Amino acid sequence: MDTQARPATGHARRPYLAPMALELDRVTSVFQQTFGQPATVVASAPGRVNLIGEHLDYNGGPVLPFAIERRVWVAVCPAPGYSLWSSTLGGGAMRRSPGPRRGDWTDYVLGVDHELRSRHQAPDGAMLAVVSELPVGAGLSSSAALAVATAAALAGLTGRRLDPDAAADAAYRAEHDYVGVRCGRMDQTIVAHASAGGALLFETDSGARRKVPLGFRTWILPTGVDHSLADGGYNARRAECERALEICRRRLPDLTALARLDPEALEEVMPALPPPLDRRVRHVVTETERTRLAAVALERDDLAEVGRLLVAGHASMRQDYECSVPEADVLVDAALEHGALGARLTGAGWGGSVIMLAPEAVAARAAAAACERLARGFAPGPEPWSTAAAGGVRLDVMP
Repeated sequence: MDTQARPATGHARRPYLAPMALELDRVTSVFQQTFGQPATVVASAPGRVNLIGEHLDYNGGPVLPFAIERRVWVAVCPAPGYSLWSSTLGGGAMRRSPGPRRGDWTDYVLGVDHELRSRHQAPDGAMLAVVSELPVGAGLSSSAALAVATAAALAGLTGRRLDPDAAADAAYRAEHDYVGVRCGRMDQTIVAHASAGGALLFETDSGARRKVPLGFRTWILPTGVDHSLADGGYNARRAECERALEICRRRLPDLTALARLDPEALEEVMPALPPPLDRRVRHVVTETERTRLAAVALERDDLAEVGRLLVAGHASMRQDYECSVPEADVLVDAALEHGALGARLTGAGWGGSVIMLAPEAVAARAAAAACERLARGFAPGPEPWSTAAAGGVRLDVMP
């Protein structure tokens, strides 16, 4: 998409890019049934999986996410205020912008509106309907997908097509500043910039991005445990990392981010770090190294090495960053026992989903066996599923 304004016309709407017909029909039908008139603009954005590089985006490190095939769809038409509806996210609401947070999905919409309004890229209001293929709380970045798709749709009502950087920035500021999640920029960046068949090596300190080939399907094993990044562990871990950086800079005053700490200097700073800050720093430093090694392994199609790095990353999340859950540990162990090359918790932790990499001949059986093990030890969770690396945000209908 680009930032050039395109004036609306009286002509019938047409697909801007080839949509997934079933979900496009679904969201336009929901919109028509809810508001009694057709949508003017429809945009969609994918969920994402972070292959490796957990908790590095706010520590200045590299991340290696890719977009998945499942998406969030946002249909809109102009209105004096905001009327919002989603049968998949929890009902409808009337909102005014700006307004106080409500602690539900509509905050992301109003946060995006606030950001676009400050740039003179928002409509006066909108009727807006959402259909999501992404389960909330599964660690697949449904919030970033909703925010990025909303940015594209609302800007579309003003005749503009946001470029990926603008869409990602509006979505990031909505989630970080308005909703209150102290997130980094990884989720919004991959949702906006993703391309089919590849992951994105994103250096969060410099903003540099490089496509890395990812031509195989990966499996998603839901833990059945919801997580909410706006409360609890995520913000606490970020605060711990900020405190750890302050301590490290007493010895290394030029250190600008924890991920820039040389592995050889780790032993020098560890004695100065009280528990659990020492373990948090060790995770950041070792995960940084694993992420860059994983990108190299993907480029040479060494899936066994990628799998090994996933397993090591999960162990670090469990032991050093303490953001795993027992359900995820069971899924990882069972998947490896049944032939997976690697598996780890993805999506920051405290619930969500496990990503599994396995040879095609055994992947479906390994996924099913892992989920059966989970059901025996805990409660049956959602069915596992697979995905290829997909493309990013797009306008599916534009005047």
